[in-house]
Amino acid sequence: MKILTAKEVAELLKITKATVYNLAAKGKLPAFRIGNSWRFEMEEIMKQLKTDRGKKERTGGKNNA
Repeated sequence: MKILTAKEVAELLKITKATVYNLAAKGKLPAFRIGNSWRFEMEEIMKQLKTDRGKKERTGGKNNA
């Protein structure tokens, strides 16, 4: 099990650390806390990406929000 920091997740997903923190706090990105720090399991992040990609393909890639 590989554990990532918010910085590593931000680099992996090509988003800002602030966005990583916001998504984690809203429960939209699988994460857990150790003290005041967010941590992320690589396997869970990859599962989430596959799930999100599948949703986009089923909806034609449009954001309905």
